[in-house]
Amino acid sequence: MTGRKILIVEDEGIVARDMKNILTRLGYPVVAVAYSGPEAVRLAKTEKPDLVLMDIVLQGEMDGIEAAEKIRDRNDIPVVYLTAHAEPPVLERAGVTGPYGYLLKPFRERELHAAIEIALYKHAADRERGRLLGELRRTLERLRTLEGLLPICSHCKKIRDGGGRWHEISLYISNHSRADFTHGICPDCLKEHYSPEDLPAG
Repeated sequence: MTGRKILIVEDEGIVARDMKNILTRLGYPVVAVAYSGPEAVRLAKTEKPDLVLMDIVLQGEMDGIEAAEKIRDRNDIPVVYLTAHAEPPVLERAGVTGPYGYLLKPFRERELHAAIEIALYKHAADRERGRLLGELRRTLERLRTLEGLLPICSHCKKIRDGGGRWHEISLYISNHSRADFTHGICPDCLKEHYSPEDLPAG
């Protein structure tokens, strides 16, 4: 998936420059480099990258975890964390934001490449799954089912709907379920309404 745009969030200039060089060499355009959490949130909105590489420890009041949470809430952009800190409390807090991966510093070029590709693939799969689930929900909402008490005329067998209107039973069921109808004659009606000579031979 090379060619996908990436936003780097890293407050150390030398590290950010090295990462940009590596990404360019791998074929990923770097849309911008953010040096703080608020700048990362702003650039994620304006530049619309395909992925954010987010350093967890950033200078200022907003760290990378908080910035990633705001990006997740406002934009559908996957985030991969970069950190030299793997303490359980940090990872637990970061995990709540739903990241698409972690990279421990220092990392190798092939590790960065693999993390980016996996994150982009997982994000595309999540989007497709969300689209299919949405279609399924809409389809289920369109399906009408019969339930509850249905008033039926004891003489003509029509059904009364909630608005007080009467309908032929076959038409009503067809309009409110997935059932289709064919017509025939039951044995009792055959005996009552037809004489033997009216019936076809055999």
